[in-house]
Amino acid sequence: MIVSIFNDVIGPVMRGPSSSHCAAALRIGRLARDLMNGDIQEVLIEFDRNGSLPTTHESQGSDMGLFGGLLGWDAADERLPDSAQALRAAGVDIRIETVDAGDEHPNTYRLNLRSTLGEQHTLRAISTGGGMMEVINIDGFTVSLFGDYHETFLIEATGCQSVVSALSSLIPGDEIWLHEQGGKALVEVKSSAFLSDEIIARLQLNWPQLQVRRLAPVLPVPSRKDTRVPFTTCEEMLQHDGGRNTPLWQLAVAYERARGNLTEAEVISKMVEIVRIFRRSIQQGIAGTYYEDRVLGWQSGNFNTLMQNGKLLNGGVLNRIVLYVTAMMEVKSSMGVIVAAPTAGACAALPGAVLGVGEELQSSEEDLAKALLASGLIGVFIATRWTFAAEVGGCQAEGGSAAAMAAAALVTLAKGTTTQALAAASMAFQSMVGLICDPVANRVEVPCLGKNVLAASNALSCANMALADYDPVIPFDEVIETAQRVAAQMPRELRCTALGGLSITKTSLEIEAKLAKKKSSNCENTGCGGTC
Repeated sequence: MIVSIFNDVIGPVMRGPSSSHCAAALRIGRLARDLMNGDIQEVLIEFDRNGSLPTTHESQGSDMGLFGGLLGWDAADERLPDSAQALRAAGVDIRIETVDAGDEHPNTYRLNLRSTLGEQHTLRAISTGGGMMEVINIDGFTVSLFGDYHETFLIEATGCQSVVSALSSLIPGDEIWLHEQGGKALVEVKSSAFLSDEIIARLQLNWPQLQVRRLAPVLPVPSRKDTRVPFTTCEEMLQHDGGRNTPLWQLAVAYERARGNLTEAEVISKMVEIVRIFRRSIQQGIAGTYYEDRVLGWQSGNFNTLMQNGKLLNGGVLNRIVLYVTAMMEVKSSMGVIVAAPTAGACAALPGAVLGVGEELQSSEEDLAKALLASGLIGVFIATRWTFAAEVGGCQAEGGSAAAMAAAALVTLAKGTTTQALAAASMAFQSMVGLICDPVANRVEVPCLGKNVLAASNALSCANMALADYDPVIPFDEVIETAQRVAAQMPRELRCTALGGLSITKTSLEIEAKLAKKKSSNCENTGCGGTC
C-alpha cells in the first residue's frame, strides 16, 4: 500500500497508550467483525510466545483495542477502556492463549472466531506501527489487506476461476484476486465500493452456494487502483522539484493530492482539524488528568504554575514545549483523545514542538497545518522504507522519527527552505539512532515521557542549526537506511518487549507488581471477572 500522511504518519485519532497495540488492534477487530457479519459468540486470540504481545497485550491496550473493534467501535470512542466488559456483556466468550506459532512478526494476532450459528472463521494480522496493520491470512488463504479498500470476499468450494471470469466482465475496472489453498479457493474484490447486491444476485444464479463477506475500510484515506505518487524518497523528491526550491509543505500537498485524490484545500483542511485536536488535548492535559492504571500522575499542572510565576530556569520557548509535551503524554496515559504522530508512544514531541513554537511566532492555524504537512512528508519517507514500530526498530523508530518530523516542521514554521528542513530532519534523526525501547512496568510512560521531551528539544536545536546552515553531512535517506540496519542488529530484548533496559530494573518490576495487585483487588471488589 502506498503511504498516506493521514493514514500512516499523522493519525489515527485515538485513545490508548500505544498505537501499535491499541489502534492497530482495533482496526484488526473491526475487520474480524465484518468477516463474521457482526455475529460473534466465541473468540480465541493467540499470541506467539516469542513475540511482543504476550507481555504487553493487556498493559499497552491490545485487548482494549481488539475488543472495541470486535464491537464495531471507533478508535476514539470514550467507551474503549470498558470494551472487555462490554464484549462479555454482549455474550461473547473471550479466551487469550500464548502459543508456539513461530510468527515472523513480533506483533502478530491470530483470531479464531465462531458465530452463534456455528460458523467459524480465522484471521491472522500484524501491527506494523503507528496504528497501521495488515491482515495476512483469512481462513488459511494468504491475503494482504490494509483496510484501505472496500473488500468483497466470495467463498465457493468449486468453480472460483469461473466466478473470476464472470466478474472480470461485470466489473472490468476493479481488482479481482483469486486465492487458492489446499484445493479450496477464495475470490477477493478490492474496490472503492462493495460489490453490489445486483451483481451478487447474478452470480448466485450460477453459483447458489456462494458466500459473501464485506469488509469495510478502516483507514481515513482510501486507496484506488493504479494510484501513483510523484516520489517516495528525499532524493526522488529533489529530482522531481528540479531545483525550483518549492517549500516542503507544498511538496507534501502534491504528494497527498496524488495519494488520496484530494484537492489542496481538502488536504490543508484535514490537517487544520488535526491542529485543533492537538490544541484540545494539550489544554485537557494542563487542566488535569486521572487514570487508575498508570505509573505517573498529573505533573504538567505544577510545571505550568511554576512557569507562569517565573520559578523555572529560563528556557525560553523550550519551557512551553516541555509543558505541551508532558500535557499531551498525560492525556495519552489517561485514555484521552490523541493523534498518533507518528505513534501514540511518540505522540507528544511533534505537537508540543509545533504548537509551542507556533504560539511564540503567532502562527495561524493554516501555518501550523502547513508545518505539520511538511513533517508528514518526512514521515512518509520513513514509513515507505522502514517502520514506526518500536517492536521492529526500537524507540529510534518512534522517538527518532518524531524528532526528525518535528525538526522539519519547525524550519517550515520559520519560513526556512526545503533544503534546511531536510537538514534539520537528518540531524535530529542522526542523534537518536540506536535508541532502545524499554517501557517501565509495561506502561508507555517511563522513559517515554522523557524521550518525547528529548525528541522535541532535539528538534528545536536542529531546526535552529539548519536555519543557520549547519551541514547535516549524511542525507536523510541514508539516515533512514542506517536506523533500519541498526534495528536489525538490536537484540529483541531492546525492541519493546519489556525484557531489557529500564523495564527489568528492580523498581520497574516492583511497580508492575503493585499495579497488577491493585487491578486484581479492583476486580475482586467489582466482580468483573478480570476484565476491568
